Amino acid sequence: MFALRALAAAADAGPVLVLGDSLSAAYHIEAASGWVALLSQRLHDVQPARTVVNASISGETSAGGLARLPALLAQHKPALVVVELGANDGLRGLPLEEIRANLNRILAACRDAHANALLLGIELPVNYGPQYRNGLRQMYRDIAHEFNVPLVPFLLAGVADDASLMQDDGLHPQAAAEPKVLDNVWPTLRKALPGSPAQ
Repeated sequence: MFALRALAAAADAGPVLVLGDSLSAAYHIEAASGWVALLSQRLHDVQPARTVVNASISGETSAGGLARLPALLAQHKPALVVVELGANDGLRGLPLEEIRANLNRILAACRDAHANALLLGIELPVNYGPQYRNGLRQMYRDIAHEFNVPLVPFLLAGVADDASLMQDDGLHPQAAAEPKVLDNVWPTLRKALPGSPAQ
């Protein structure tokens, strides 16, 4: 019993692992300006302090994240995994069933590793059409409900619709917008951390 309590305590004290794509990898801006780096600074100041492992890669897909996840879970033993994937799948027009299956397996792996999970949703540009865009939006909601994990519905809420905050590609935030991105994530992430008042 003591050993089980010790293992649980160790898991609760583990880092926050961010498994994402370019939206979390500080694409074309200084790494220190990205929302994940800003999160690391903020978590350093909370009690107990938390470390952040940013395992995000520009261009990453849900399949790529799924393939990398087992080694990341074994190496870092995170207390919380922040899953920010699906944007590149969506931009490629992959079937929603395929994206959903990969995200389901990612969340199942987190659950099996006794790590909390937080799902970050994304939105696609309007030229992808309402059926696909709405289907992707609903997909995140359904997955979060199925696995009983918290959801940030849209990572770039209040950012993506403001051209002055976006890079020229219209897909990635400028450095000045990254604090707003963190503000979108922070309230839900804080509650998802083991040991928080909401736990």
